[in-house]
Amino acid sequence: MFPLFSASRKPAVAGTGGAATGQAGRRSVLLLLAGGVVAACQPAGMGGPAIDTRAPVPVAMLVPGGSGQGGDEALARALENAARMAIADLQGARIDLRVYNTAGRAEIAAQQAQLAVNEGARIILGPVFSAEARAVGPAVAARGVNVLSFSNNVEVAGGNVFVLGPTFANTADRLVSYASRAGRGRILVVHERTPAGEQGRAAIQLAAARSGVALAGAEGFDFSQQGVVEALPRISERARAGDVEAVFFTSDTAGALPLLVQLLPDNRVGPEDFQFIGLTRWDIPASTLDLSGVQGGWFALPDPAMTARFEQRYTAMYGQGPHPIAGLAYDGIAAIGALVGRGQSDALTGAALTQAAGFAGVGGIFRLLPDGTNQRGLAVATIRDREVQIIDPAPRSFVGPGL
Repeated sequence: MFPLFSASRKPAVAGTGGAATGQAGRRSVLLLLAGGVVAACQPAGMGGPAIDTRAPVPVAMLVPGGSGQGGDEALARALENAARMAIADLQGARIDLRVYNTAGRAEIAAQQAQLAVNEGARIILGPVFSAEARAVGPAVAARGVNVLSFSNNVEVAGGNVFVLGPTFANTADRLVSYASRAGRGRILVVHERTPAGEQGRAAIQLAAARSGVALAGAEGFDFSQQGVVEALPRISERARAGDVEAVFFTSDTAGALPLLVQLLPDNRVGPEDFQFIGLTRWDIPASTLDLSGVQGGWFALPDPAMTARFEQRYTAMYGQGPHPIAGLAYDGIAAIGALVGRGQSDALTGAALTQAAGFAGVGGIFRLLPDGTNQRGLAVATIRDREVQIIDPAPRSFVGPGL
C-alpha cells in the first residue's frame, strides 16, 4: 500500500511532469530551467566537492539494472532515458553522465557508489530503493559527495542523502492547508495499522499542526478486508459525532481505499455530507475514477499539463511512455544542471542544493530541504463525473524559505 521506494522493490507511482514534443516543447523546458535558480543559497549541513565548471561535470547515476528482473531493467532504461533527455535540454552546463548498475542490492549500490567517486563523480543521482540509499550515503559521506536518491522514504534522508520522490509530508501539507482555507479543517484521519498507515497519519497530524488546524481525531483499522469491515461502525460513529467536516484517508487505490469509499456511504458517511480527502493519487489506475465514493474527493498531484508534456515528449523520443518515476531522473539532472550553469565551484554543496528558490522539474517546481526531504508544488484535484478536475492549480514559485 505504501508508496515508498523501499527494499520491497516496488517503486510507487510518483508524479511526473512536463515537456512538450517537438521544438516548442523543448523551448518550454529550457525556459523553465533558465529560471530555476534565482535566490541566494541557504545554509545546509552537508558540504560537497569543488567542481570545475569549465569541463563536463561527472555525475554518477545508480540504477537497478543487472538484477535479472525485467521490471528493474525497464526502470533502469527509463531513468537513463529521462536523464539524457534532461542533459540535452540544459543550457550553460555540461554533464558527463556515468551510469552504474546496482542490481537493486544495497551492498552492490555502496560498492558502485564508491567506485563512481573514485572515478571522479562529484555527485550521485539515485539509487531507487531505500535500502540502497541507506548504504550509499555513508559509503561516500567521507568524500563529501551528496546523493540525490530516487527514494521517497524520508527515513533515509539526512546528512548527505536527499530524497527526490514525493513524500507524504509534502502531500499532507498541501491538502490540509487547502482544506483549512476551504472551511473543512475539522478532519478525521482514517488509517491502516501498518508502518505506512502510521507514517501517513503522522504526516497529516504534523501538517495540521503547521497549518494551525485542530484535527477531530484519528481512527485506525487492521489491514485486511475483515479489519475494514469490523472498523466501519467505529469510524462511522466517530465521523457522525458532529465535529467532523472531512475524512482524510491514508490508504491507496491498490489497498483499502476502494473498500472504504464503497462501504462508508452505506454507514451514512458519504461524500455528500463529508469531504473525502486522499493522501495518495486517486487517478491511478484510471478505473478508480469510476467509483462512486471518490466523486467529489480531493487529492494532490503534480501539474498535469507539465506531466502530459513530459510524457508526450518522452514517448515521441523513445517510442513508449516513461516509467512512473522516470521524471525523477530528469528532475535530478535539471537541478544539477541549473546549479552547475552558474559557473561556481561550490555548485554541488548542500547549501547550493537547498537554495530556497528551488528548481523547475517535469512536474512543476520542487526544492530540496536541509533535512534531506523535499517540497514539491502540487495541484489539488477533485473527481467529477469520473473525470479529474483541478480545483487549485500547482504554484509556480515558492514563497519564503524551505521548511
